[in-house]
Amino acid sequence: MKLNEAIASLADRFQVAGIASFQADAELLLGHLLNVSRGELQAMSITGAEIDPSTFEAAACRREAREPLQHILGIAPFRSIQLKVGPGVFVPRFETELVAQLAIDFLRSVPGKPAAVDAGTGTGAIAISLALETDAEVSAIELSDAALGFARENISSSGAEVKLIAGDFLVELLQFRNLDLLVSNPPYIPASAIPVDPEVYNYDPEMALYSGEDGLDAIKELIALGQVILRPGGMMILEHADGQSDAVRELLLDAGWRGVSVHPDAVGRLRAVSAIRK
Repeated sequence: MKLNEAIASLADRFQVAGIASFQADAELLLGHLLNVSRGELQAMSITGAEIDPSTFEAAACRREAREPLQHILGIAPFRSIQLKVGPGVFVPRFETELVAQLAIDFLRSVPGKPAAVDAGTGTGAIAISLALETDAEVSAIELSDAALGFARENISSSGAEVKLIAGDFLVELLQFRNLDLLVSNPPYIPASAIPVDPEVYNYDPEMALYSGEDGLDAIKELIALGQVILRPGGMMILEHADGQSDAVRELLLDAGWRGVSVHPDAVGRLRAVSAIRK
């Protein structure tokens, strides 16, 4: 089978299955199986390269069934790193790179060796990025045994110096004092809300998704804990859902935080908030 025909065939199948990124997924899947980049795959398809359909059929069927592409590939990109992912861990999204960038920018402005904690680290994406891109002393907290396994492997393979702590961040954060930064991509979906995409509700762990009736339980706890564990002038950065920025901003202002700012993602949706402890 010609490679360009295989790409077109998979893209058509994925589109019929309801996958919005059908063309990209077809190319990324075939590129992974052929061990070439997406650009190299596109070049190969122009030159008339061929592929045996048995090479991709099993993986294609998994994606048609709406298993996350990242689970099939076993990896997910995040900033400059490749993270191992799979069942039991939340797959990092592009919008969380905004949260990491905000944290990195703040840490780079702090003299010396600042201290930072990533609460609910999942794959370790944010914590690893902070450790690799700043001089900070970075700790990360995770409750899920499955996620801890992925975080350990990702920290080790990246070479990042991150102290990984097993436990509930609502408990483990209390061991810290005078931190420069608290950052988190916490669960923030209301308990009654059902995500639209099967890749989310069938595969992302519920622990990483849902947080009380309004989706703000974990955020409320972090806002309170930040007042205890951050130094005056320390920063907290939280990811939140599209549409929650006003509520989160009011919670922070009511709790006495200053410099409260909301931040848009790459498509203009307000998806993160930062605030300074008095």
